[in-house]
Amino acid sequence: MIQLYVSARCPFCQKVLAAAKKLGLKEGKDFSTIDAAPGTPGSEVVVRVGGDYMVPFLIDGDTSMYESDDIIVYLKKSMSQA
Repeated sequence: MIQLYVSARCPFCQKVLAAAKKLGLKEGKDFSTIDAAPGTPGSEVVVRVGGDYMVPFLIDGDTSMYESDDIIVYLKKSMSQA
């Protein structure tokens, strides 16, 4: 399952979540969201896997990425392959 690491106050995170909803993706079925606000266990995962603290951050198996626009493209591509 796709994991989206987000912070509630991040406008780019909100952009990704809105795009996921628009694509018809369902939280808990197609993706999970993990709180990655500074100081949370989620933020530690972002730094460990990605090497830097930036959100939103996507992990899907061996694929990981920052950049909201790249994540949205990835979600669209994932939907077309489903």
